[in-house]
Formats: sequence, C-alpha cells, structure tokens
Amino acid sequence: MKVMNWSVAAALVALSSASSSAFAQDSQSTLAKIQQSGVIAIGHRETSVPFSYVDANNEVIGFSQDLCNKVIEAVKVKTKRPDLKVRFIPVTSQNRIPLVQNGTVDLECGVTTNLAARQSQVTFADTFFVATTRLLTRKDSGIKDFPDLAGKTVVTNQGTTSERILRKMNEDKKMNMQIISAKDYGEGRLTLESGRAAAYMMDDVLLAGTRTLTAKPSDWIITGTPQSSEAYGFMMRRDDPEFRKLVNGTLEQVMKGPEIHTMYDRWFVKPVPPKNISFDFPMSASLKQLYATPNDKALE
Repeated sequence: MKVMNWSVAAALVALSSASSSAFAQDSQSTLAKIQQSGVIAIGHRETSVPFSYVDANNEVIGFSQDLCNKVIEAVKVKTKRPDLKVRFIPVTSQNRIPLVQNGTVDLECGVTTNLAARQSQVTFADTFFVATTRLLTRKDSGIKDFPDLAGKTVVTNQGTTSERILRKMNEDKKMNMQIISAKDYGEGRLTLESGRAAAYMMDDVLLAGTRTLTAKPSDWIITGTPQSSEAYGFMMRRDDPEFRKLVNGTLEQVMKGPEIHTMYDRWFVKPVPPKNISFDFPMSASLKQLYATPNDKALE
C-alpha cells in the first residue's frame, strides 16, 4: 500500500490539540468514525525493517503491515466500505502514543512494546512478536556483553524500553557510558556505523534488520545477555471494545492458522528488501506457542 501524503504540520496540530480534536472519541467509536469518514488512519514506522518500513516505491511494507492489512480488510467488511481509503501516518517512538490517544491514528501497526505502564494510555492488541534486548557491535570491537560497555558510547532509540534499561544500568552500576538517543533505527544505524557509538542496544530482531542495512553486514554481530523480553502489539485507543474485538479476532484467526508461518518466513527467513538479505531468524518455540494461544499480556 502506498503512503498517502500527510504533512508534518498536520500531525503537529493534531498533537497540540488533543483535547479538542479527538474525533469525539468519548461518544463515537473508532468503527463509526471510519465508516462515516471512509478513511482509516494507520500509524507505521519508516525504518523498522522487517516489521514496518517504506520501500523504494514509497509503499509501507513489513511483517507488521502484512498483519495490519488483514485488519484493514476486516474493517472494510465490518463498515461495509469496500472503497475504504487508508491514510498512512509515520510515527516515532516519541509521538506514537499521543497520536493514538488523540485520534489522529486509529491503529498503530509498528513495533511497540506492550508495557503495563502504557496500558493506562492505550489499548494493546494481541501480541504478534516477542523480541529480546541485546547489542549490535562490530565483530572486532571487543564487546561481548553489557559490562564491556563501561566507559564507551552506546546508541539506543529515544523513548524505548532499551533506553530506560540502559540509563538505569548506567546509573546503578556507575558504568560511565555516554548514551546517544537516536530518533529512529535509521539514525541509530548511522551513529553506529560511523563509529560515533561502539554498540547499539535495541530489540534483537530489529538489530538484525539494522545489520542487513549496513555497508558490510558480515562485519557486525548481535551479542550480549538479553536484558528484557519485548511483546510487540498494535495500539488503539482505550475504551473501544468493539474495535478491539475486531482487531484481535482478525489477528487470532491469522495466528492460529497456517498463514502466519507463510508471513513469518517471508520476512524473517527469506531475503527481504531493500538489500534482499535474509535475517535468518527462524520462528522460536515460544513464538509458536504464542500464536497457538494469543494474548495481550505485557511481559514485564
């Protein structure tokens, strides 16, 4: 699906007027709003390979988006709007929750971790992936685990679980790390690859994606004892049980069937754009169990 133009100014206006431009969310359900407007607003990431990113044709692609497309089709049926338009809105770690809260985004289909603290702000759909937080570094960096980061510069993404863990580790263990908070994976990769940081801490599967985008992927390794498990889930506004039921019902139907394995292999086993390099990231036993019994629980 191609990205529809959505100006930064419009997104900023939406953020600044959350109380007045929330699409009357207290009185109008998400499905009613979509049916009336003929548009569903999908939040996506721009560089989160292989979950949600924009390809050379300006189309939003990835594992998250494949699942999201299933929900979009279900919404078309439910609202009786086969001509439903999709407005794609790029989101970041910093603005994704506010844009969902104020109604700018109907469904955020990126790589957001379901945290108990976030559940008071938004509703999470069933978990569709579980990752662990580790490190991406050069093979010859000498960094094997987190204690090796003492006195070094480390990059992570702003507003993420990894940033919170890294800063707490730095404070508690007096490691004297210099921490750079990147706005997204593209900036994080450039910071690492340019040598401004010795390691990049984030979710292992996303670091695998970052590695495929480097000039020479074989120069890099993912290492370190996992510091947390991250349950990824789509976000939607709170207090809308009808929309939540449709989203989860659609995802559960896919997860419990054979199609989820085809989707997974497409993005994690076979070569993916833009460099047509395979992640070589086979489905784990725990993920297979999750798909057999979907749930929306936070893992912390």
